Amino acid sequence: MAEVLHSEERATKKPRTTAPLKVDVATDELITDGAHFLQMTKKDLVGAAVRMYLEVRREEMRQAMLEKMAKLDGSAEADIALLTGVSRAKIRELGGTAEGS
Repeated sequence: MAEVLHSEERATKKPRTTAPLKVDVATDELITDGAHFLQMTKKDLVGAAVRMYLEVRREEMRQAMLEKMAKLDGSAEADIALLTGVSRAKIRELGGTAEGS
């Protein structure tokens, strides 16, 4: 799928190559039938469906991003905890980070 770029980004970003999307057989059948009856490509249908789905859940995504950002305080420990799911206490128990030493 092509990446949606803002006009100022188009000149500097390289377009992404397409990547196969792996779905189960039943979902592929829905995509195939939907694309056929709507007279569009499967790629276009999936792209439109994802955009609509994310638009409907925009507030939920915003809240999740705010929660993640609130956990970051600029420290390596916070970054590691957020990225790995390991608690800060466990990181310290395992020896902490080299930050500040």
